[in-house]
Amino acid sequence: MDQKDGVSRRSLFSAGAGLAAGAALSWTDFAHAAKKGGPDKISITPDGRYETAPLAKDIISLGVAQARVVPVELSNLKQTRRANVQHMMDLIDAANGFSGPKDLIFFHEFPITGYYHKWNIQDARKAAIEIPGEETEMLASKAREYGCWLVFGSYVRDRDWPESLLSITTIMNGKGEIVDKHWKARNIKGFFGGDFELFTTTIYDVLDRYVEMYGADAVLPVTRTPIGNIATSSVQREPELFRAFAMKGAEIILRTATGGFNPIDMQATSLYNGVYTAVANNAASPENPYYFADAGGGGSAIYAPDGDVMNIAETAFETLVSARIPIANFRARNRQPIVHSELFMPVFEQYRSRYGPNLFAEYQPKDTRDSGRYLRDKARWPK
Repeated sequence: MDQKDGVSRRSLFSAGAGLAAGAALSWTDFAHAAKKGGPDKISITPDGRYETAPLAKDIISLGVAQARVVPVELSNLKQTRRANVQHMMDLIDAANGFSGPKDLIFFHEFPITGYYHKWNIQDARKAAIEIPGEETEMLASKAREYGCWLVFGSYVRDRDWPESLLSITTIMNGKGEIVDKHWKARNIKGFFGGDFELFTTTIYDVLDRYVEMYGADAVLPVTRTPIGNIATSSVQREPELFRAFAMKGAEIILRTATGGFNPIDMQATSLYNGVYTAVANNAASPENPYYFADAGGGGSAIYAPDGDVMNIAETAFETLVSARIPIANFRARNRQPIVHSELFMPVFEQYRSRYGPNLFAEYQPKDTRDSGRYLRDKARWPK
């Protein structure tokens, strides 16, 4: 526990030989596996309460930056990636300007690298950043200038995963320190008809090794900070994921989207779990040469614990969606969501998803078509 910031840090361990590929660990095996490399206990309590860090203030100001998405030029990587980060820094200035200082500013998945569907894994790894790195140092200077927390996604390279492309959401405190890095939990599979699939490596794709390296609690991470318990995700249409975050004590769930989303999915996260939810989508991006300027842009929003809209972007252009969250008052009365788990856990225990975990443990697809080819015969459900 970092006493200065009240943030529970995960111990990271370098990979050893790794777990043998095969059947996935069951939920009851997580604690046993975690002893090899991380916390051996999932941070959840059985009495409706949850773990917290002391709050720095009673009310926080949250700003969702609906920002452009512009892919870097691989032939001019350093300059174009730096330009994207500088644009984020300019938006941080604006967010802390006329409308007043923000305690937390939240960006979408790809404000640094942008996104281009024709990148193969080598292209995307070239575009990706390292954490920490030059880009995070630039952003840290703005976090320190304003004393505001920053949350942003990016493609990431990691030395412990030398063949993989990671999609990570970074949480940075007001001192410019990186306090957590959340992997994407899973990618959707089978949605594109089998011709192509996403090739980023998610937790689910290497689940056993991930648990061995980082521990059971890191599978569904909730970062306990002085401005509230924060969970992040770029996953859509899997309500069980957000229910689990809320069970573990998430108070503010920050969800990213690029290219569009279903607002009902976002609103229901708050309504069903009694938490604050924000979604950061991309803005219209006329600077992006590969897509229509307004492709999937707009709709960034903040929802209250009862599902009501606190604020929503009324435009697809770049804008700031902000709200004040009475986090101390909320925490005083908040409890875990009420779930009658004994009714349906027997069904969950027997259910098996269409695609099993650990499919990228033995082979890393090289592009979207290679991923489609590789996953074509991996479904556990009959056609």
